[in-house]
Amino acid sequence: MKSKNPHLYYLLILNLGMLFISTSGVLGRYIALPPPVSIWFRSIIALLILLIYSRYKKFTLKIEWKKHGSAVLWSGFLMALHWITYFFSLQWSNVTIGMLSLFTYPIITVFLEPLFMPVKLQKRHLFLGIIILFGVYFLVPDFDIKNTATQGLLIGLFSAFAYSLRNIILKKHNAMGNGSVQMIYQLAVIIILLIPVHWIYPNIDLSSQWPYLLILGVITTALGHTLFLSSFSHFRISTASIISSIQPLFGVILGVLFLSEIPSLKSIIGGGLILITVIIESRRSPLNK
Repeated sequence: MKSKNPHLYYLLILNLGMLFISTSGVLGRYIALPPPVSIWFRSIIALLILLIYSRYKKFTLKIEWKKHGSAVLWSGFLMALHWITYFFSLQWSNVTIGMLSLFTYPIITVFLEPLFMPVKLQKRHLFLGIIILFGVYFLVPDFDIKNTATQGLLIGLFSAFAYSLRNIILKKHNAMGNGSVQMIYQLAVIIILLIPVHWIYPNIDLSSQWPYLLILGVITTALGHTLFLSSFSHFRISTASIISSIQPLFGVILGVLFLSEIPSLKSIIGGGLILITVIIESRRSPLNK
């Protein structure tokens, strides 16, 4: 398939990564741990898996620190910020609100990318970003700052901003290594930054949480994010971001199956609008652009 139609191949790889990453919605709601603790264990499990995989594939872990060192540190910091705020958003609201607030990040990326990259703002991406915004509108509750669902929405928007900045930084420094190597360094930064959680949250009982932490570390993080980062070599960052908006649809379906969180009619309309943007961008986005 790869040799006959590389564009379709990389679209399938990107969407497989999105399916794996979308499991974070259910796991973020289901894991009964403070988000910083979940993220620390998520990172160390994923790091071990990726180190084993990189050794098996004989990837070189060397990078040019003078050229990419600051990108490693900033991307790791922003990824930690994104993950922690995202998990708080899920816990304060639900899978639908948490995931859809995060997925304002494609339109954030559309506006931020021209500030950091030698690309112009395209009318098509602006139009698709507006559609996504309408889709999100149909999934949010009535705005009330005292409402935990609204608080979940707001911190989800902040998570989206951090995620967008991280993706742009990695796009600029994509030459530092493949997706697995990039994730290894980011995870190492996250693990170091979050060491204090063991003093902030002492006496945490992990006995019943290990199966979910393992799924979060291996499937969601090691596999999902590596596939997503690998797509940056074949699509514009804004293109990959918009296509990745299929994640909330995966997440809502998983929420129905595992948490019995049935979406409302408004949620279905919003999800439909997002799916439209994914289909349009998948058909129009050129390879390596």
